[in-house]
Amino acid sequence: MSVSPLQALPLDLLRQRSSTKWRSYGDDVIPMFVAETDFPLAPAITAALTRAVEIGDTGYTPPRPGIDLDFADFAARRWGWRPDPARIRWTGDVMMGVVEVLRAVTSPGDRVIVTPPVYPPFYDTVEEAGAVVERVPLLDDGERWSLDLDGIERALAGGARAVLLCNPHNPTGTVHTRESLAALGRLAHRYGATVVSDEIHAPLTHAPAVFTPFLDAAPEAALVGYTVTSASKTYNLAGLKCAVIVTGSDETAAVVRALPWEVEWRAGLFGVLANRAAFAAESDEWLEGLLAALDENRRLLADLLAAHLPLARYRVPEAGFLAWVDVSAYGWGDNPAPFVRREAKVALHHGPLFGAEGVGHVRINVGCAPEVLREAIERIGRLVDRP
Repeated sequence: MSVSPLQALPLDLLRQRSSTKWRSYGDDVIPMFVAETDFPLAPAITAALTRAVEIGDTGYTPPRPGIDLDFADFAARRWGWRPDPARIRWTGDVMMGVVEVLRAVTSPGDRVIVTPPVYPPFYDTVEEAGAVVERVPLLDDGERWSLDLDGIERALAGGARAVLLCNPHNPTGTVHTRESLAALGRLAHRYGATVVSDEIHAPLTHAPAVFTPFLDAAPEAALVGYTVTSASKTYNLAGLKCAVIVTGSDETAAVVRALPWEVEWRAGLFGVLANRAAFAAESDEWLEGLLAALDENRRLLADLLAAHLPLARYRVPEAGFLAWVDVSAYGWGDNPAPFVRREAKVALHHGPLFGAEGVGHVRINVGCAPEVLREAIERIGRLVDRP
């Protein structure tokens, strides 16, 4: 059964928002940089937050907020994998969880592998944990990106102690295959290393791609892995602080239980309420509508680029609402985003922040109305024809 695409809110309403996306630049700029989306909240989330305000439910997060059961059920419905709720804990957001896990499994100065181009906070997070970044870039065969398993093995054999995985990958939208994730798990197990998997974009996987939770990829992955995820990207809840840390063995679960108690207290009550409502079955229909809207936009972007920026290189992402676009052919510098914002009044994310592989690239947020996406690319396209 086909699902009607979710409709984005109108621009005049969106510009009343007070979040980063809508307060970083003036009203003459179309904001397509930070990972916020323009859709109305899922009704169950609105209802949960409205009820909390009505009754003044604005206190501390309870010691057993129930999100462990909700996430386990959500994972079972979406991916056929139900983690043990006893191995699910919670914290303020995904990067908080990543930092705390890395602190627990590495020593100061240990090397942690990242796979650029990758979400810029990965670099900062590794350093915050006291570790050192080791870059093993994704492989690019001209059609899709993949993990460089040989490069990762060399780094692990050379002493790297952990891998910080982006699954699905931001900014490329790559959904790593079960086979590559299983191989990564076996490598980490062989070398006594850890894999911390950021799976925040997982619910936004577009068919026919199939998302594989790292902890479910292979028995070895469950022994070496820690998954940190949240409803925040899918349901646009970044301002409501809540994420879950999931483990697959008694040993890794014990590591998470031994984290300072403040790690769990950082989860905000509104974040928990919103995440629980997002993970509930009643929000599944909303999610399907969102996926339909994003599917249309990721394909529309390909058509718009072909018409207005034909030298741009773009692969339709397998997951998420973020598009990785190479515009280096237009000579707008190593970091084209400031030029595009200044001259076209379209704010895009800065490619080089994702690593050296991002030179000449921009990241475009397509989580918006089709007409907004169309206007943005038409504005950028007009730069090509300028004398």
